[in-house]
Order: sequence, then C-alpha cells, then structure tokens
Amino acid sequence: MGILRSAFGPSKDEIWTQIATDIGGEFIEGGFWGKDVLIYKHGEWQILLDTYTTTTSTGQVSTTYTYTRMRAPFVNKDGLYFEISREGFFSSIGKFFGRRDIEIGDSFFDEQFEIKGNNPEKIKLLLADARIRKLCEKQPNIHFKIKDDEGWFGTDFPEGVDELYFECSGVIKKTELLKSLFALFALTLERLVQIDSAYENDPQVTLK
Repeated sequence: MGILRSAFGPSKDEIWTQIATDIGGEFIEGGFWGKDVLIYKHGEWQILLDTYTTTTSTGQVSTTYTYTRMRAPFVNKDGLYFEISREGFFSSIGKFFGRRDIEIGDSFFDEQFEIKGNNPEKIKLLLADARIRKLCEKQPNIHFKIKDDEGWFGTDFPEGVDELYFECSGVIKKTELLKSLFALFALTLERLVQIDSAYENDPQVTLK
C-alpha cells in the first residue's frame, strides 16, 4: 500500500475524509457494493458529493466513464433554472426548452462561460456576486445548473423542490477544487434566497 501511495498519491477516500474533517462534513464509505459520499450540512440544506459511472457500448467494445457530481435539493420559489458550463463543454445540452445564451456584463466571464436559463434578469442578479463568479472560474471543467429532478432511477422530489447540481468528468481529488465547490454551492444557495428564488426551508429530500 505504501508503494502504491507513493506512486499515485493519496486515495480519493483519504482526501475526501480529510476534507470532511476540515469543513465539518461527514464522509461515508460505501464498501464494495455501496457508494462513497461526502455530506455537508449548510443551514437547512444538505450538500452531497459523490461519483457515478456510465457505460457505453460500440459493437463488442464497452467503455466506462466516471464523473464527479455534487447535489443539493432546495425549495425553488419561482421556478428558476440556469445552466453554466465552459464554452464548448456540454454546449449542446443547453439547447433545450428555448433557453438562450445570457451575458451578464462581465467580459471575462461571458467569454469563458456559456450561460443559459429561463430568467435572464434573475441569473444576472445571481452572478452579480463576484464570489460566485470566482468560484466558477476555479473549476477547470464545470457543468453547474438547477435540475428539476433526478430522472427515473433517482430520488423523487416533492412539488416545488429542485436541485442545485454540478458534474464533471473524472474523479476530483484536488483538495482546493473540492473545497471551492462546496463554497460555490453554499454561496449560490444563499444567493438564491437573497434574490427571492429559493426558500431556506428544509426540502425534506434524502438523496440516493
């Protein structure tokens, strides 16, 4: 184990466990069949970090991809939806439900990121907080959005509850990136309350 550690550095479990200690969260090891999760409580919101995998097959060849994701259910007061990604990253996903590109007036941010949503004025208010923009900029790969549900195999959400959601390809093991990601979620949830797009109430959802 010592030789492997020196060759590859600390494992994901070691890094996530230390982050949980540093931020006051909880790392839960899933074991062989389960799923490792890092849970952080911020006010009434629960922010959950984990990984998931997908497999695609072409003929007889199967390829498995792993993604890091972070999720936080919240009570969505006005049905706001947005999607932020690096230019060219998940770009095609944004072309849905008539949501269009939004520019917030920060030339650097507008150049680096593709922003879509259903309420441009509210999204501009959200991103008027320079701390949120800076935390987005720290993530080399980012797909950050409000998601209305988790699909057929995910958690059922009550009426009016949506999910703040992030994902990127690969397993994030960089401490600074992960701590910045927790900070991004905490600030965004607070900001959504400030702009009257979310309630501080417990959404009464336990993620799978």
